[in-house]
Amino acid sequence: MTDTWFNETLYPDWGQRFKFVRQLARVQSPFQDIAVFETDSHGRVLTLDGVVQITERDEFVYQEMLTHVPLLAHGNAKNVLIIGAGDGGVLKHVLMHKGVERAVMAEIDGEVIRLSKEFLPGIGGDAWTNPRAEVIVGDGIDYVKKAPDASFDVIIVDSTDPIGVGEVLFTDEFYKNAARILTPQGLIVNQCGVPFMQADELHETSLRRKQFFPHVTAYIAAVPTYVGGYMTLGWAGKDASLTQHSVETIAARAAEAGITGEYWSPNVHVASFWLPPYIAKHLPK
Repeated sequence: MTDTWFNETLYPDWGQRFKFVRQLARVQSPFQDIAVFETDSHGRVLTLDGVVQITERDEFVYQEMLTHVPLLAHGNAKNVLIIGAGDGGVLKHVLMHKGVERAVMAEIDGEVIRLSKEFLPGIGGDAWTNPRAEVIVGDGIDYVKKAPDASFDVIIVDSTDPIGVGEVLFTDEFYKNAARILTPQGLIVNQCGVPFMQADELHETSLRRKQFFPHVTAYIAAVPTYVGGYMTLGWAGKDASLTQHSVETIAARAAEAGITGEYWSPNVHVASFWLPPYIAKHLPK
């Protein structure tokens, strides 16, 4: 039997490949090409337009850092908006926080949700039927545009890179509306790529956010399948003190919320804001 390999298409001249056992699904939705395949090394893998989005083996790193860091930094988030994240992992981790009263998730591509429920059921778990969850198959940009002022404490954007279907999530208009619908201590986080290979993504989106938020920074996570070193998670908030909590404060909040992690910890939380110079130089002064 000939080995079957999936070659990622994120970069034209550098990348990674996975030896897979079988392809479980391949769908061309109105928005993108979606595939799910099974590997011996990483479990099941979800790709969009030929780019790895998530693997069963290391998804916990990304999900924990994208959710626990902003929610525990805020300390009293009751209303959370999730844009994208159709696999359900962010929704599941947000709902681990007992203080969250409402988690609204807007995913534009219903096929991502359908395939994730069918082939990656462990990632979303029972979040899909949680009474605190409101799952919308629709345009997150439109939702943000129409949402009332100061209606959310935290916005989490789990999108593709700023090309194709994800491009509109990185515009001035989007960040202006995001600032409007956030409460006085509100904040927004989103993935900003791997700066070793995608430095412009962090720099340009940070400049955009700086127009509407007084405090713009980033924090890091090492996700094995997002190759190229640390991934940056962009942060824009109205209160700079939220990124300056002590380990003891974060640990106390986590204990009260019942949060533990396989990657995230109070020490990792605090340390993630201390950026290597090669990353920090791309943030606006």
